[in-house]
Amino acid sequence: MFDVVTRWFPHVVEYRAEFVSSIWETVVMVSISGAISLVLSLVLGVLLVTTPRGGLLAAPLCNRILSYAINVLRSVPFIILAAALVPLTRALTGAALGLKGAIFPLVVGITPFFARQVEAALMTVPPNLIETAYSMGFTPWKIIRLVYLREGIPALAKGTTITLVSLIGLSAISGSLGSGGLGDFAIRYGYQRFMFDATLASVIVLLCMVGFVEFVGKIVVDATARQ
Repeated sequence: MFDVVTRWFPHVVEYRAEFVSSIWETVVMVSISGAISLVLSLVLGVLLVTTPRGGLLAAPLCNRILSYAINVLRSVPFIILAAALVPLTRALTGAALGLKGAIFPLVVGITPFFARQVEAALMTVPPNLIETAYSMGFTPWKIIRLVYLREGIPALAKGTTITLVSLIGLSAISGSLGSGGLGDFAIRYGYQRFMFDATLASVIVLLCMVGFVEFVGKIVVDATARQ
């Protein structure tokens, strides 16, 4: 087995310590930025659903501003957004490169997309459930917690899976800005030094990560949908 790996991925074997480190950096980037983005997106998604005119927490002006800001951030290509955020990233984290410099742009880049996924998930909750809870005297906070978030769990799980897959892709793109991870490894060795096996190995590992996320996501969606 080792002979086969050495034959097909000689440069990966030569730089295996950096390759393993790059895999770990990608896992850390996706995990931390995904967790932070999940919290922010839940808040933004709830506000998007509850603040339109006639909504549970009606504040139409706030809703329009929030929706516009999310659309603007979503329309900027991630690599340009990450480059534009370099001064702010350096001011907040003390670094624009490496893991410390990668997480903030990833959070800013994925949160608008994630917030729309949360909004779409919460919109699947039947309106009659909201009306019933309201007629029973539930407070807005109880309706959000016990109706919107609880009933929307299967759709939220599906949106989270889609977002994590997108986040893995963004983490690879951020490698072109020196953030570390598999994208950085593929560019430094595969692209700049013409070591094609480094690129191929990075792609294989990224595909495995995507497959794992989709596999776990499907299990969670199926389990929550049956409840």
